[in-house]
Amino acid sequence: MISEKIRPHHLQRKALLYVRQSSAHQVLHNRESGALQYAMRDRLMALGWSQIEVIDDDLGRSAAGGTQRSGFERMVAEVCLGKVGAVCAREVSRFARNSRDWQQLIEMCRVVDTVLIDQETVYAPRHGNDRLLLGLKGSLNEYELDLLRQRSLAARYEKARRGELVVSAPVGFVKVGDRYEKDPDRRVQAAITLVFDKVLELGSARQALLWFHEHDLELPTKGNDGTTAWRRPSYATIHRMIANPIYGGAYAYGKTAVAANYGTLAVGVRVRRKTRADWLALMPNAHEGYISWEKAEAIRKMVSDNVPTSRHHGAPKHGDALLAGLLRCRCCGRKLTLRYTGARHHIPRYSCSRGWLDNGQPRCIAFGGLRVDDAIEEALLAVVGPGAIAAEKEAGHRRDQVREALARDLQAARYEADRTFRQYDAADPANRLVAGELEARWNKALARVSEIESKIASHDAAVPTPVESMSLAALAEDLRTVWTAPTTDARLKKRITRTVIHEVVADIDRDTSEIVLFVHWIGGGSQPAASSPQKTRPAQQHLGRRDRCRAPAGADRQRRSDRRHPQQERIADRPRQSLDTRARHCTTLSPPHPSAQACR
Repeated sequence: MISEKIRPHHLQRKALLYVRQSSAHQVLHNRESGALQYAMRDRLMALGWSQIEVIDDDLGRSAAGGTQRSGFERMVAEVCLGKVGAVCAREVSRFARNSRDWQQLIEMCRVVDTVLIDQETVYAPRHGNDRLLLGLKGSLNEYELDLLRQRSLAARYEKARRGELVVSAPVGFVKVGDRYEKDPDRRVQAAITLVFDKVLELGSARQALLWFHEHDLELPTKGNDGTTAWRRPSYATIHRMIANPIYGGAYAYGKTAVAANYGTLAVGVRVRRKTRADWLALMPNAHEGYISWEKAEAIRKMVSDNVPTSRHHGAPKHGDALLAGLLRCRCCGRKLTLRYTGARHHIPRYSCSRGWLDNGQPRCIAFGGLRVDDAIEEALLAVVGPGAIAAEKEAGHRRDQVREALARDLQAARYEADRTFRQYDAADPANRLVAGELEARWNKALARVSEIESKIASHDAAVPTPVESMSLAALAEDLRTVWTAPTTDARLKKRITRTVIHEVVADIDRDTSEIVLFVHWIGGGSQPAASSPQKTRPAQQHLGRRDRCRAPAGADRQRRSDRRHPQQERIADRPRQSLDTRARHCTTLSPPHPSAQACR
């Protein structure tokens, strides 16, 4: 039956049938819904239209307002030109699920006198009652979509709080139902474990990355299709493993937040990381991890502390200054900065100049770093000396991690070569299009095996002969010899220092004109550090260019110069800017306070 709202001038123009489904999943699996929408063509023919155009450009696109819909825009443009007598959809919610698009369509249909048709009735926007009904339906459709979204998110968040929502698994894990399990590939497991071992051993993610590059080792990565590939590692690869709590056996959800990003071309999505306190769920010991939760947190904190700030010491560098990032001025509470002086820029000098640089305040204190480092070394060796025996025992059982990683790579490469050979052997030799490709893959796999075998041979040739157990025991008893050896890495000494020392507070004792050092140990204790008495000029606050003194000559000065730079000339007789850095026992010195007053 033809509705009284349809006039002859409506039938003279064409009708548009708008077909839309919200997602690609619905297009593939909800085919009955699509068939019902296309069947609305019969209803238009029954109402009297002979010229019918179907617009289905928006299949798989949502009508919530955040996605551009070319089909809807073309339909509105046709309506505005006055070429359309009716627009049709099975439900009016197919047109739009947001008020902006919905009201725009209704207003354009009212202006050019175009009717809207669904499976139930015909709406004439020029009639007040129909326009009111269309407005209510549009508001209800928008509210329904918002209500469905809220219900879905509430159910999703509740499942995440129980630790049962597993969306995807990072490299090294597989998704099994509602939980994580470690990848069954032992090569992947060993590679990820090696990452954490090296970061903990070397003290930073960058040093671990350089170690992997030095030995030409690869790490696993997971592609978008879920397959595992082996590639040369990057810094982001290692840092993501450290920052992800799943490797420590913890379940985490809600680590990021999504916000709209309004650009010049279109509305995009911006993802920002939330602080750990704002995560929706964090459940330690939820599954088996590659390291314990406590160890994972210690590594994460160590890497985050490598950023040099007022609270963190920063990562150890190659310089010889032992107390870089550890010294704090008792006068103002700021950290002392480090620079290297001398003709070869190898003599450390500590100064408190942040107040002068930032606020124009007077400089607090500045002094040479050689004697200060010696004083701290004396106190440090007295503390860590007993642990050298235990370190010697551990060194005797240390594994060759590079050799083991290369052996795993060789085993995987041989399996791949054997697999490609079986494929080549099973192919028909007469079909050269297939056999030629399989032969090329087999040759490539064999070349990979030869490459890894050459790496293993080069590594075995470069490995030094093991040190005898008696020699290690002798060095463990004489830790000072190892510490002062020219071959000992400065970064290793700094890491040992930061393991047992939290910070060192520096001040000037005006009565005796001496630099006083106060050591705060990691365990909570604190004590002054002392050095051997030396004849030096009285200490001053930040000497100028004119105030120079000669460094003390003698066997002790010769030892320090030879120890730091055995290939450089002696600096014992060279004048340099310095303060008396002779530390002494002081029982009245108190630790610094954040609200410390400025220097007198």
